[in-house]
Amino acid sequence: MNPLTANSKEFEQHFSGTLSDYVTAIAWSPNNTIAATSAAGEVALWLDGDLAILQAGNGESVNCVAFSPDGQYLAVGGQDGRVKIWRQSELIATLENAPAWVDKLAWSHTSNLLAFSLGRYVQVWDADLQETVVTLNFENSSVLGIDWRSDGQYLAVSGYQAVKVWNSQDWDEEPYVLEMPTVSVAMAWSPDGKFLASGNMDRSVTVLEWDNPDPWVMRGFPGKIRHLAWSEATTQVGAPILASSSVEGIVVWEKLEDEALGWEATVLTNHVDVIQAIAFAPNSFILASAASDGWLCLWNKAKQVSQVLTGASAGFSCLAWHPQGKLLAAGGENGELFVWSKVTRGQGFGRS
Repeated sequence: MNPLTANSKEFEQHFSGTLSDYVTAIAWSPNNTIAATSAAGEVALWLDGDLAILQAGNGESVNCVAFSPDGQYLAVGGQDGRVKIWRQSELIATLENAPAWVDKLAWSHTSNLLAFSLGRYVQVWDADLQETVVTLNFENSSVLGIDWRSDGQYLAVSGYQAVKVWNSQDWDEEPYVLEMPTVSVAMAWSPDGKFLASGNMDRSVTVLEWDNPDPWVMRGFPGKIRHLAWSEATTQVGAPILASSSVEGIVVWEKLEDEALGWEATVLTNHVDVIQAIAFAPNSFILASAASDGWLCLWNKAKQVSQVLTGASAGFSCLAWHPQGKLLAAGGENGELFVWSKVTRGQGFGRS
């Protein structure tokens, strides 16, 4: 297939820069800063067109990055087993966890609690008190996913044969366990907190409505489910849309009014290589997908391609939307970092 293009561009390139290696992760802060990490160990900050190196590369990959909800703290984790936390640009804590790698981390949406993976465990650290709150034992396997519910009350952790959900109001309480006969590869709460989805190694997607103990299981994918994304916007039945990617394909799931029928699937095809990231624009049904084919596709109403963004010579590795949806950032497998701005009245979104 050929990449499709629209007559009028929705987004235009606002910035491009380069790190020294594969861009492993990117994240936006509420105040328009981007943090980007690389396989060489770099941590870079972008603001108003300027790219500054917060941490130089040391040859050990930094795998995950996230800002606290108020933008006060930045956390990264990686191959060296360290979790580093900055307040503004000051390094305030280095949590040593070697030989365990840190592949996943996530801030609570309502407080400065940071959860991160340590092999079969998840540790929760309080940035305000600078102390560990709890260590959770997933037991079944290494932790493959971490996600907080939007209200901060529940922390979901996924891996082999389960997604386990802990209550942050009482860490000693036994977790809720969503059992499955396979590995949960990707996992995510819906922004409204009503649904918990798991993308699985056995080519299935499990969706649990939190108030209903009977999950839906959707099958028929070409490979394991690598990525999930929920929309903040909701449909006429009051439910968000779920996108799931497998190899080079995307399936978008829309909840039907009839509970017995569950979710209706729409297949999106345009990519010709493995999709590395998908995400809905905030408060919108615009879906972005970035792949190793070097195309970043924007799907209007999560149905058809309206624009294809390019520039990553060896393919895209990650993407992230600005919290208001006015800017879109993506990283490349050769270290490229791009920012595109939404075109308004024929003009680009200028620097603030």
